[in-house]
Amino acid sequence: MAHDGQDMTTMTNPVILPDLLTLTGAAIAPVNAVFDAARASVRDMVSADGKISGALIEANQTAAHGLAWLATYQNSLQQMQRWAEALQTNGNFGEMEQLLHQIAFGEYLHQIAGGIPMNQTEVVRLQDMGLGWDALSGFQCAEVQSLMSSANSQAARSRLVELMEEQAGSTMFGASGLDEELEMIRDQFRRYAQEKVEPEAHDWHLKDELIPLEIINELADMGVFGLTIPEEFGGFGLSKASMCVVSEELSRGYIGVGSLGTRSEIAAELIMAGGTDEQKANWLPKIASAEILPTAVFTEPNTGSDLGSLRTRAVKNADGDYEVTGNKTWITHAARTHVMTMLARTDPNTTDHRGLSMFLAEKTPGTDENPFPTPGMTGGEIEVLGYRGMKEYELGFDGFKVKGENLLGGEEGKGFKQLMQTFESARIQTAARAIGVAQCALDIAMQYAQDRKQFGKSLINFPRVSGKLAMMAVEIMVARQLTYFSAWEKDHDRRCDLEAGMAKLLGARVAWAAADNGLQIHGGNGFALEYKISRVLCDARILNIFEGAAEIQAQVIARRLLG
Repeated sequence: MAHDGQDMTTMTNPVILPDLLTLTGAAIAPVNAVFDAARASVRDMVSADGKISGALIEANQTAAHGLAWLATYQNSLQQMQRWAEALQTNGNFGEMEQLLHQIAFGEYLHQIAGGIPMNQTEVVRLQDMGLGWDALSGFQCAEVQSLMSSANSQAARSRLVELMEEQAGSTMFGASGLDEELEMIRDQFRRYAQEKVEPEAHDWHLKDELIPLEIINELADMGVFGLTIPEEFGGFGLSKASMCVVSEELSRGYIGVGSLGTRSEIAAELIMAGGTDEQKANWLPKIASAEILPTAVFTEPNTGSDLGSLRTRAVKNADGDYEVTGNKTWITHAARTHVMTMLARTDPNTTDHRGLSMFLAEKTPGTDENPFPTPGMTGGEIEVLGYRGMKEYELGFDGFKVKGENLLGGEEGKGFKQLMQTFESARIQTAARAIGVAQCALDIAMQYAQDRKQFGKSLINFPRVSGKLAMMAVEIMVARQLTYFSAWEKDHDRRCDLEAGMAKLLGARVAWAAADNGLQIHGGNGFALEYKISRVLCDARILNIFEGAAEIQAQVIARRLLG
């Protein structure tokens, strides 16, 4: 008989470590101990007079951000263990799942001990957080040593890729762990992306074209824009987990299509959390049906991530309406949308977030010839490397009129707080988009590695090629489980800004690594615009920047951990 945590596959496959779940379960406590020691050490570094100091966090940024990455790895391994144990209980912990789980632990334990890559050139080590080798005393146990020495072996990676080849054409490599209803939703959107998006996406990218309105209308019919809006307001009232699955599969087809729902998600969150009853009744059904398309208008040319210092101002006139003056930038899908969720300063005597208000600013959708026909508003396109299907714009406002009734919540000075309430959902959704892009890179790279012959055999038969593919699959599953957990927390009304931030932080790095490795597998062909992987590389790069750049994301996570 098999032991607990071990199925028959393990007993007949010497690549998989015996009693795998027992080993990985035993590794969680030593990882927790390293994190606890690191948090205490970094807290000492950034404290003055018994309080956390913002200036000291900035002065010790590598240590603080390293703590955020360490916490992300800690949470990643916990979620992989939870996923694996649930699959084991349900009888679905097959050979592929065991290999994904085993390799993930072997690799991430080594990185915790030796250095976590925040990007290609910034590797954070325990010494950066003020720790010595003694912090790794728990790693000397037999279970962790076994995982570090044998879990992520060449044989394990090669066997994983053999299984991936056998399952080529599968929706994904390894069971997601989600329920049957969510997998039915995944299958529906996977088929749609394969039939309607993937064949056209590269052409849209190369021609820098807007995604056709036909696609938007079809997505509206499928409920994409009202997915999480309550049924009483015309939506489907589904979970954030369903939003993850839909975003993941559409982004796997093309990130632009997967991102069409993002602005609707943000606008609906803003209105549901901060709107008046009248605003909810008016706007939510129109957003759910895609009768109106929203865009988010927050960022300004000289503020970037520092939203608290926005200078665009909204002045209330005698009839109770507002006139907006100022400039905004990096506004996605600005031309053909109907309403802007716009952050502007209503109290001219403030210089921080306390004077900001949120508006539902109506505009007339534009055309190619006249993209911004609304009086008081001008705009110009920003040409970009990737993420092209909705286009990016700079906007100028000069006496632009907004109805007084469109002040979100009917009260000034609440805009920044209202926006903060949307960040959990926005970052969960961005993490899901990142997983989709990473999966797209893996799909393309694997097909190429199978088809391309060099030195008398397919590229996939060379260990360093198959190793790249294996690690893509492993890290995609790690990011997927972290993202699903954050969505699960959100669906259960638990604060999850920490988990959502971690999912976005890791997901963006995984997407870029997958795209970069996918292009490397293509060799010189990957550098040719005609090959799809060149587009995926361009699209993947934005994920580390929007919805909170990686550095800002790590800063936010660190502040929560240290607070």
